[in-house]
Amino acid sequence: MKENLIFIGMPAVGKSTVGIVVAKRLGMNFIAEVGDDGFLKIENQVNRDIQCENAVISPGGSVIYCEEAMEHFKEIGKIVYLKASYQTIKKRIRNPKKRGVVLKEGQTLKNLYDERVGYFEKYADITIDEDGCQIEETIDNVIRAVEGEA
Repeated sequence: MKENLIFIGMPAVGKSTVGIVVAKRLGMNFIAEVGDDGFLKIENQVNRDIQCENAVISPGGSVIYCEEAMEHFKEIGKIVYLKASYQTIKKRIRNPKKRGVVLKEGQTLKNLYDERVGYFEKYADITIDEDGCQIEETIDNVIRAVEGEA
């Protein structure tokens, strides 16, 4: 079985955009799962049951809260964390509500960022730092890292 790549990271890091291009350049399939924090149980089941090979998977950002799904992803591939500082995320998102970022009542984007970073770091097999990079540089960095791991 060929290994999969699973992209995790905050909204606006380019999980889908980078994922699509990386998949094309490496001759892999691309699978996107869009999740909402209100559907964590369903998201966990859907992601836990994904059966694929030679694919780039871009699940919803809240998948990191789904332990079974993340364990499954660890078994079927390499988890790539697209890392960006809070300042970079804030600049890219501008307006979380318009961007579709789900925040709990009273939660700020900074709270969400701080809450998720530990999960991203916990699950990542490969971390790609995006700060100061253009999208093309991020794509090249992912491909170099993945090919270096092979």
